[in-house]
Amino acid sequence: MRTQLFKNYIGGQWVSAESVGTNRNPSNIKDIIGDFGQADLAQAQTAIQSARDAFPAWAMFPMQERSNILARASAEILARKDELGRLLAREEGKTLPEAIGEVARAGQIFGFFAGEVLRMAGEKLPSVRPGVDIEITREPLGVIGIITPWNFPIAIPAWKIAPALAYGNTVVFKPAELVPASAWALVDILVRAGLPAGVLNLVMGRGSVVGEAIVTSPDVDGVSFTGSVATGQAIAAKVVARMGKVQLEMGGKNPLVVTDDADLDVAVECAIQGSYFSTGQRCTASSRLIVTPGIHDHFVQAMQARLAALNVDDALAAGTDIGPVVDQSQLETDLSYINIGVEEGARLVYGGERLQRQHDGFYLSPALFVDVDNSMRIAREEIFGPVASVIRATDYEHALELANDTRFGLCAGIVTTSLKLATHFKRHAQVGMVMVNLATAGVDYHVPFGGRKGSSYGPREQGRYAAEFYTTVKTAYVNA
Repeated sequence: MRTQLFKNYIGGQWVSAESVGTNRNPSNIKDIIGDFGQADLAQAQTAIQSARDAFPAWAMFPMQERSNILARASAEILARKDELGRLLAREEGKTLPEAIGEVARAGQIFGFFAGEVLRMAGEKLPSVRPGVDIEITREPLGVIGIITPWNFPIAIPAWKIAPALAYGNTVVFKPAELVPASAWALVDILVRAGLPAGVLNLVMGRGSVVGEAIVTSPDVDGVSFTGSVATGQAIAAKVVARMGKVQLEMGGKNPLVVTDDADLDVAVECAIQGSYFSTGQRCTASSRLIVTPGIHDHFVQAMQARLAALNVDDALAAGTDIGPVVDQSQLETDLSYINIGVEEGARLVYGGERLQRQHDGFYLSPALFVDVDNSMRIAREEIFGPVASVIRATDYEHALELANDTRFGLCAGIVTTSLKLATHFKRHAQVGMVMVNLATAGVDYHVPFGGRKGSSYGPREQGRYAAEFYTTVKTAYVNA
């Protein structure tokens, strides 16, 4: 039986490609979702030119009509959240409830930015010179190149594409090669919602070809990227060299501090959800569990018991808590880091084994290390899998020091019943986002997302702060 061929979308047309990539289900590698066109350099360049040609008209497009398009897309995404969630779980491997929740978030993002189109504000100021007025306005940046990862295949594209379109930019969109189906479905919805030709272009394919064309083109005014640190740094160097604007969301090695006074049940649930849900494949995962002495042993015992109760299985199966990792390469990376942890002297007290299930997939039992020193590689480097390390701190001050002792700075959490400690931690954690008695993963769609140090570069994503990247500021003087 032939699988469906999904084409790229360039200049208002669905376009075939000379080569295709096959998308497989990580829960069952015999299950083929479809074949997806792999754009070549010429198609990528055509997409960029199409976005450039469409920009002047879209920048001046009536705001109510632009808002209506985003609102129609939002409505369809939400109406189809169960169907699209099933597709997402099938191609990426996160559990069906998580996948449906991600789709709902994408719909909410488009709904939010449908409103932002109509809320675009400026400033009117008096000049120090009599009789002169000043207007400060925001205008669209131009052509935006959007490059997204595989771990949130519809939410991350949504929170980049929605503001880009809302503020009057045109888009060239390259999704991750592992998860083209969700991206294709999102573009299809936006096209049918009424986007004019050339405003949104989908170019699936290799980063070395399509991504490189987007990053190096002088016709791309800004690049928004989410992915690895090394790739992000390379993109920044190339975009800044040609004086383009760049926004990067990269890695995380997020701490969850558990203090002696913490509610143990709350601490365990925060750690389990933050460290292991979505198979640990999220940049906000709490992979460093920093625990003070009075609660340390009780916490470790409770974590082992809670992990033993988790069900690792097919992402689409009822009752699954953790699905597979995304592919063979990521599975090998996870297993390699587990071996590294053991060799470094950390003690593996739960999990870390390859699992067999009904179907051949990339299943791994969630791994928990103890006796971890913050200098070990498993405590320094982002693993991006269901692997967490417990680090013993001597007291709260030491825990805070350990939490900040990392090159990353995306998110940090603390579990405590002390208002004093919570307040101090919020102020002194060197991150972009802080969670108190909550898992480190899970950010609302209407608030800024991003971090510090090696985790992020450039303006924040999401919410009203998205305007900082997708618009440019103009100051105008008027002598009345």
